[in-house]
Amino acid sequence: MEDSNIVPQFSLVVPCYNEVNAIESTVTELRQKLAGSGPYELIFVDDGSDDGTHEILERIVREDPDLIVLTHPRNRGYGAALKTGTKNAASELIVITDADCTYPNEIIPELVATAIEDKADMVVGARTGTNVTYSKLRAIPKIFLKRYASWIAATNIPDINSGLRVFKKSVAEKFFNILPDSFSFTLTITLA
Repeated sequence: MEDSNIVPQFSLVVPCYNEVNAIESTVTELRQKLAGSGPYELIFVDDGSDDGTHEILERIVREDPDLIVLTHPRNRGYGAALKTGTKNAASELIVITDADCTYPNEIIPELVATAIEDKADMVVGARTGTNVTYSKLRAIPKIFLKRYASWIAATNIPDINSGLRVFKKSVAEKFFNILPDSFSFTLTITLA
């Protein structure tokens, strides 16, 4: 975001830990895919990386001063990084995605538009399709958890663990005390 007086439409929070091989291309890809999507802020939370990720982010910030980099001095976990990014975000709408670009980030503007139009507390980008597979060991519990979460939420939730989602900052902050610092953050915030 170039003008600091403009409130971003959304804040994109990207937690990262030891992503030295992917981080630079991730920043580039996100900037390209979000070009023309309106004002937004891009926040990377380095969760105590010890592989050079932080140094690459520092260099990128010198070239892209609108990029926000927050740092945990030690690894605290995926959920902790998301909470740090959310707390420091300027927008009410928080978007999260992964640092290795495993999600179709080009749909972020569509997810944001859906959240705004539907006045939704959360919109989840589901991993569906023929190329999405899980091991049988993970597939069985996921089926149970998906059905259970959908039952609790009284709505179909096709992907309870998706790391590509939009949620309201004010709603998420109400649940910070129960949201874990681990990868269970996404499952827990879905249920919350």
